[in-house]
Amino acid sequence: MTRKIRYGDYLGRVRVQQRVISYNEVTAWDRKHRRRPRLRPRDIHRLVAPYLSSRFLDQFRAVIPVTLFLVSFQVLVLKSGVSDVAAIGLGIVGVMLGLMFFMEGLKHGLMPFSENIGHLMPGRTSYSAVLAVAFILGAAATFAEPAIGALKSVGSLTDPESAAWLSFLLNQRSEQVVVAVAVSVGLAVLVSMLRFMQGWAMKPVVLIVTLACLALTWYLASDPALAPIIGLAWDCGAITTGPVTVPIVLALGVGVSAAAGREDNPLAGFGIVTLASLFPPLAVMALGVYTAETADLGQFATPAAAAGPGDGGLWGGALNALRAIVPLAALLWLIQRVWLREPLRHANLIGYGILLCVLGMAAFNMGLDAGLSALGMQVGDLLSTAFSGDESLYPYWAGLGIALAFALLLGFGATIAEPALNALGMTVQNLTDGAFRKQTLIRAVALGVGIGTALGMAKVIFDLPLAWLLIPGYLLALVLTILSSEEYVNLAWDSAGVTTGPVTVPLVLAMGLGLGRAVDAHEGFGILAMASVGPIVSVLAVGLWLQVRARFLRFQFVRMMRNV
Repeated sequence: MTRKIRYGDYLGRVRVQQRVISYNEVTAWDRKHRRRPRLRPRDIHRLVAPYLSSRFLDQFRAVIPVTLFLVSFQVLVLKSGVSDVAAIGLGIVGVMLGLMFFMEGLKHGLMPFSENIGHLMPGRTSYSAVLAVAFILGAAATFAEPAIGALKSVGSLTDPESAAWLSFLLNQRSEQVVVAVAVSVGLAVLVSMLRFMQGWAMKPVVLIVTLACLALTWYLASDPALAPIIGLAWDCGAITTGPVTVPIVLALGVGVSAAAGREDNPLAGFGIVTLASLFPPLAVMALGVYTAETADLGQFATPAAAAGPGDGGLWGGALNALRAIVPLAALLWLIQRVWLREPLRHANLIGYGILLCVLGMAAFNMGLDAGLSALGMQVGDLLSTAFSGDESLYPYWAGLGIALAFALLLGFGATIAEPALNALGMTVQNLTDGAFRKQTLIRAVALGVGIGTALGMAKVIFDLPLAWLLIPGYLLALVLTILSSEEYVNLAWDSAGVTTGPVTVPLVLAMGLGLGRAVDAHEGFGILAMASVGPIVSVLAVGLWLQVRARFLRFQFVRMMRNV
């Protein structure tokens, strides 16, 4: 049966076709003959300013409160002016701009690669290939961490007389230390992918790895020559979990978990950060033992001032940033385009993001060297004047209390301002249906970091063996881990990683080393290590309290219903 077309419908179709043809012809003519509209500087400012101001404000909130606290403490409590104010101010602005560009570039440049690889790789490659890529990406991401350069700039602050092997590692073998840290993070990501695929629980993995770390810590502590390496090793665990490694490996982990059939598990990505914090101490301590067995200290001369990550001016900072970002971006592109044979979408946007990463890291490194690290070193050098020396500002115990309170407030305040912790708190509140509130988590983590920072400061002031504080702290964390549920174990151990951001790590590291030099301590490492174990204990304790309270309320409800 033939359908009849009315004349009016026919005319309507013709008119539509004519309008389409006319539109296409005009558009083609416009593209060929008409001038493109030009944006005035005022128009560009109106378009870009709101976009950049919100992102700059995020970094401003993370950097400025800590900076103002340090400056106020130095001026009002330590009664000393800030040296090189202009250079430090410009450096802090460089840090904020660098972090703004870097985080924006990470979002548009590197993260799309990692997300695509995480979702596509399990279905297109073999089991062993997934593990190999996980290892390579974990190691490569570590080299791109902004704070990893801090390891190369602190060698001159160690005393080769009292901490010979530590000074040797930082000055003669600093590249080997960085490689060991990167390889260990790669192994941590590999084990995490293996755990996702096999469905292993987090508790046994944490217990095994932590006990191995503590056993090696005990071995080094028994040798006075190797004991100073313990602080460096555990601090490296805090340095690795930064803004590059964490998002990339989490995106990979979520994709692999989804492919393994656990996409409904909201805690799928938890656990990777934990292992990425525990494997580096193992690697650095093992490297220290191997170096002591094979190297000759007799050929080790007193080191000159080590070059900082930003030395060499603009060109040096840009070159270091290129070396860190470009190989990682090239590796991600090769895996997606060549191995997985997935076309690259939005290439211009990704290229723009990688360019922002390079510019951001260059600005951050230069600003870090001139700004935050210099300010932290000043505070560390002056902090001892509050309680020690013939011309101390306060009586001994009062000055000591002021120094420890300063460390507690610094750790607490820096953690409260950490953007990653706020995001984690909101996620946990949603996942637990409000049982673990966002503010409860933030305060628990911040209090743990503050207490850990104060204990680390006491370790430096009294020149205590770090093992005396570290081993009991982690043993307590393991006991609480055994008593806690799997969800709270994942949350507590990962919370230690998100607190050590690119601002807190170099600042606390420089302050600790400056204080150690001022009080003639063997070394100033260990503050970051104690600041990492603190939140594990505090979050596990809060989680146990919530569990006990929930059981008590359930018991009360059941009892009330029986009486009714």
